[in-house]
Amino acid sequence: MMKKSLFISLFFLMSIFSVNTFASTAPAVDTAETKEYEAKSMTQLLGSFYQTTGLNAIMNPKEGVKDSHGNDMSIFAQSSGRIIMIIICFLLFFLAIKKGFEPLLLIPIGFGGLLANIPIANIAGEHGMLGIIYNMGIANEFFPLLIFMGVGAMTDFGPLLANPKTALLGGAAQFGIFGSLVGAVVLSQYVPGIDFTLQQAAAISIIGGADGPTSIFIASALAPELLGAIAVAAYSYMALVPVIQPPIMRALTTDAERIIKMKSTRKVSKLEKIIFPLVVLVLTLLILPDASPLIGALCFGNFAKESGVVDRLSDTMQNALINIVTIFLGLGVGSKLASESFLVAETMGIMAIGLLAFAAGTAMGVLMAKLMNLLSSKDNQINPLIGAAGVSAVPMAARVVSKEGQQYDKSNILLMHAMGPNVAGVIGSAVAAGVLLSIFK
Repeated sequence: MMKKSLFISLFFLMSIFSVNTFASTAPAVDTAETKEYEAKSMTQLLGSFYQTTGLNAIMNPKEGVKDSHGNDMSIFAQSSGRIIMIIICFLLFFLAIKKGFEPLLLIPIGFGGLLANIPIANIAGEHGMLGIIYNMGIANEFFPLLIFMGVGAMTDFGPLLANPKTALLGGAAQFGIFGSLVGAVVLSQYVPGIDFTLQQAAAISIIGGADGPTSIFIASALAPELLGAIAVAAYSYMALVPVIQPPIMRALTTDAERIIKMKSTRKVSKLEKIIFPLVVLVLTLLILPDASPLIGALCFGNFAKESGVVDRLSDTMQNALINIVTIFLGLGVGSKLASESFLVAETMGIMAIGLLAFAAGTAMGVLMAKLMNLLSSKDNQINPLIGAAGVSAVPMAARVVSKEGQQYDKSNILLMHAMGPNVAGVIGSAVAAGVLLSIFK
């Protein structure tokens, strides 16, 4: 009984000591600054709620508001700019769903843009969902390499190997890259508000190849500050291939040229297909190491497919991996559709340069095919339409060529012939990127 009383007494003394210690170390409360809760009417409560809504942020913009990266936003970007970008995002949805223009790209890009233009939520910020996606795979060039790996696993180089001269069409279409380089420099010289450095112009120029992953890769290395606008332009024009290319193809060809039927190509052996990616990689290693990340990923995916012994890996790269990365890549690119970063003079300049470069690449591919026909016999003519597939939008450009050819002759199947310059364009854009990187290294 005495032990029990002693224990209770000790416990009581320790409790008093703990309370006194906490009181002495606790920060003093300034009662003068303590604000008592004030009762509010229903009208006042509704008013307070309205102040936190996106509608209020758009309708009543204020000076000093920061964007997702901590920079001051203009009144226009907070109000009309957001409305314009939301309309653009809905336009992307329309093109993807109603017109079927590359929904795998436009749906995530458009939705990312929609999220990025929501005020207050800061979704595109460093700690927001879109910001995290952007930093984890686009800013560090990782997603483009994974996309190239998947593209390699889906690509059949057979048409190119069966008719090697079509590689010239893929090379000619890269004229758009170097044409846009000149265009960016000219804009910087003569258009107020646009001042691109030579490195920035080089990064912009890759849009002319219509290759989104390559555009992201080179922009990250040469002009990371323009990466968002370049990526959006590149993927937008890739998706709009069915709109941009046909008018150019029709303008540069005659009815007689459009109905040219090409001879069936030879069958390419499995050994040739296995050796080809290894040869391309070795040549890259010896001549242009700066292009090896892109070409290496492409060749690995293709080699895994053609080897025939790792079907599980090839299937994963062709389906699960590339689908997951496409979702993240689209959302990350869409995060740069925020009004404050997109509706500026430089971005508009990049979009204009990209459109002209893409058109120039398409035109040069068609013109090269016409030139090759002048130097070839009548029995070995090329349908000039396949030259448009020299841009590296795989397999969109090849499908557009096939569809265009069948409008003039239902029995004229150009798809496999168009795949030759199409896959050559993929390699060509990666090589062009390597050249530009090596110049500025």
